[in-house]
Amino acid sequence: MPAYKRILLKLSGEALAGGAVFGISAERVKQLAGEVSEVAAAGVQVGVVVGGGNIFRGVAAAAQRMDRVTADHMGMLATVINSLALSDALEQLGAPTRVMSAIEMHEVAEPYIRRRAIRHLEKGRIAIFAAGTSNPYFSTDTAATLRALEIKADVIAKGTRVDGVYDKDPLKFPGAVRYNEIAYLEVLQQGLGVMDATSIAMCRDNRMPIIVFDLNATGNIMRMSMGEPVGTLIH
Repeated sequence: MPAYKRILLKLSGEALAGGAVFGISAERVKQLAGEVSEVAAAGVQVGVVVGGGNIFRGVAAAAQRMDRVTADHMGMLATVINSLALSDALEQLGAPTRVMSAIEMHEVAEPYIRRRAIRHLEKGRIAIFAAGTSNPYFSTDTAATLRALEIKADVIAKGTRVDGVYDKDPLKFPGAVRYNEIAYLEVLQQGLGVMDATSIAMCRDNRMPIIVFDLNATGNIMRMSMGEPVGTLIH
């Protein structure tokens, strides 16, 4: 039996690139779609937010003297491209989806309307939330938190390159210690870069739990959905 009725799955744009530096790996997207569709088939209502870092990184572009607002808007459009790619892969597997964009573009996606999003989830469709919050200066982590709260998700599941939250970057420091559980306040006080501070503070204020897990381990999305102890619980 699934441990959660409704989850918000946060994927980085880099997750869609596979082993490449940038772009979209059709094989990797197909693999992710297979895992997400299995979770949905098990009866879990799934909302997804995908980043855009594999196509465009707003902050990095701003550092190159591009206007930050323009750069962030370009980043939002990158998330729409990723959302469409994931939606197509899911539909090919027979999983019904709806891409809902915070920036209106009727030809390619539905506009994001909260009540409609909840209705899609109740009907068993996978709702993919694109274009962030439509506002610059807000990350896709913040967008994921906002959507999770709006659709009344039970948990935010953030897939990363590592198997949880560590006291320092385990990819750089071999002696890094992993937490099984950690409080929101500790994440903020220690400056652990798992999600930006705005996201963590929003989750803390609204008691929205976060599970940070290794997306590269096949089957982890299902294990997390079933309540198995994968990754780190922030609560």
